[in-house]
Amino acid sequence: MQNNISLQNRNVRIVADSAADILALRHIPFVSVPLKIITDQKEYVDNDRLSVERMVGDLKVYKGRSSTSCPNTEDWLAAFGDAPEVYCVTITGTLSGSYNAALTAKQIYEEAHPDRRVFVFNTLTAAAEIRLIIEKIEELLLEGMDFDGICQAVPAYKQRTGLMFMLASMRNFANNGRVSPAVAKFAGLMGIRVVGKASDKGDLEPLDKCKGQAKALSTILSRMISLGYDGGRVMIAHCFNQEGGASLKQLIKEAFPAARISIYPCRGLCSFYAEEGGLLVGFEKAGV
Repeated sequence: MQNNISLQNRNVRIVADSAADILALRHIPFVSVPLKIITDQKEYVDNDRLSVERMVGDLKVYKGRSSTSCPNTEDWLAAFGDAPEVYCVTITGTLSGSYNAALTAKQIYEEAHPDRRVFVFNTLTAAAEIRLIIEKIEELLLEGMDFDGICQAVPAYKQRTGLMFMLASMRNFANNGRVSPAVAKFAGLMGIRVVGKASDKGDLEPLDKCKGQAKALSTILSRMISLGYDGGRVMIAHCFNQEGGASLKQLIKEAFPAARISIYPCRGLCSFYAEEGGLLVGFEKAGV
């Protein structure tokens, strides 16, 4: 049995890079560490001052190369502040150096302050699934679970969550060299929606090419069920596609009326990957 410790006796902090799409939590001190989206013309810092709408609009007409830049060690150290108990959550280390930078910051922080502890967790995912993980950490802290208990519970919870995605455009993937421009253009002209998931290795794995959004949404739900979804929590992040998020929520509710589903807009980094019209869907599997 884990020790229960009142939060009144603890100075805790949750920190995450901006792939989590979170700027604040209701009950626990939280710091978002921004990634950057970089083009030959401009650099976009994914913080609370970023106009996501303007960035997405710029990228729609931009034809050059684009890339992202992760937080460095100093960024993570600044986020840790002076908290003796830090829970640090990062985007998948397969796609970003954010996790490695956070690990280095942990080593420096704990060597400088032997009485402090930092838990760094490589989520092997992005966006809405990270949000589920962070809210689970918040929930466990509010329940009074101790540091060691949370370090064990979070990886176990991650085994029972998943991420699906739907892309309506692959322009940014073409601009940063992940797919050919010809493939991206063909998909856009034909109205193709790419449906995929976050793999166990932490990369984004395309699974289906669907003609139109309605087919893509039904495919997402079918894939979720095949991966173990049985009515647990769902987080739907959308890139200027509130309608698509609402339609997916309705489909899920028809199959699982008791499901708890939240819809929210992507911030900068996730909008860069999802692109306009995209959805990123985090969900709990059976057994949660």
